Amino acid sequence: MSAEPVASAPGQPDGQSEGQSDFPGVQLHIVTGKGGTGKTTVAAALALALAARDKTVLLCEVEGRQGIAQLFDVPPLPYEERLIARGDTARSGDVYALSIDAESALLEYLAMYYRLGRAGKALDRFGVVEFATTIAPGVRDVLLTGKVYEAAKRNRRNKGARQYDAIVLDSPPTGRIAAFLNVNSELAGLAKVGPIKAQADTVTKLLRSSRTAIHLVTVLEEMPVQETGDGVAELRRAGLPVGGVVVNMVRPQDLDAEEREQLLLNTVDRGELVASLDKVGIPAEDALVAALLEEGRHHAERRRLEDSQRAVIDALDVPSYELPLLPGGVDMGGLYELAEALTEEGLA
Repeated sequence: MSAEPVASAPGQPDGQSEGQSDFPGVQLHIVTGKGGTGKTTVAAALALALAARDKTVLLCEVEGRQGIAQLFDVPPLPYEERLIARGDTARSGDVYALSIDAESALLEYLAMYYRLGRAGKALDRFGVVEFATTIAPGVRDVLLTGKVYEAAKRNRRNKGARQYDAIVLDSPPTGRIAAFLNVNSELAGLAKVGPIKAQADTVTKLLRSSRTAIHLVTVLEEMPVQETGDGVAELRRAGLPVGGVVVNMVRPQDLDAEEREQLLLNTVDRGELVASLDKVGIPAEDALVAALLEEGRHHAERRRLEDSQRAVIDALDVPSYELPLLPGGVDMGGLYELAEALTEEGLA
């Protein structure tokens, strides 16, 4: 069997793992966000940032999209914990990854609590497992969160099972996150006694405890920011612990406030612009000057919109963090760059 590709961390800058995290007692970091905001990228960067603090980290996904494998450029993840990034300094740990699917989680659950090893596999062959996870409302989410709980509760008594200092869950989108995480509480209300009731209670206790933080990813656009605000409010109503808001893909600030105001009011000194072009040897044709001014106005309008959305985020009264837009796209080097930013800002 050929070895799986494993990313190695570049040398960490001096002091990267120094400083305080805003969430020092959190073991389970749940990352959610509206589609298109880069929540999987942020979850991966957070896992690397936690590993840089000499933690053994499990990075999980539950949507079956194999987003983690694509980011780390490894083969599709099975229902098995795989090493995907190895720390190469004395202060950095390893990152393992797991793609959780409900059918495999149910088989594991039956084997663990009901000793249905071969019988469980027979049920799977007859399609009973798929039927159970599809037809019963909430069962799929119960199994997915149950597997995350199983990884979090391991201790020395779990012989042969790897223990994790931190778990990062790339969870469903913001619009579904409260229902996804609250499903065990609802199940506990239906099942009054027995192992299902006991497991639902223990999972709910973890998800609502200080050991868990739910981070929301957004970009500086109206719809994602609105959904982030709605998500924070819904999580709070459900009694679930809100962590921070990560503003992803922030564009560079190329113009200061005065320059932006001049562009918006159309008061830019054209003569000064022409002189600047002449100074660098670029012919200051009217069409070029007009195009530059139009591009500048678009940039200023974009910045004004972003500032207004940033004010909405500030009003949510939760810690916020910003990650830059990576011009070349997200590769392993980019992930480590984002991880370092999360460490410096205190999320990890």
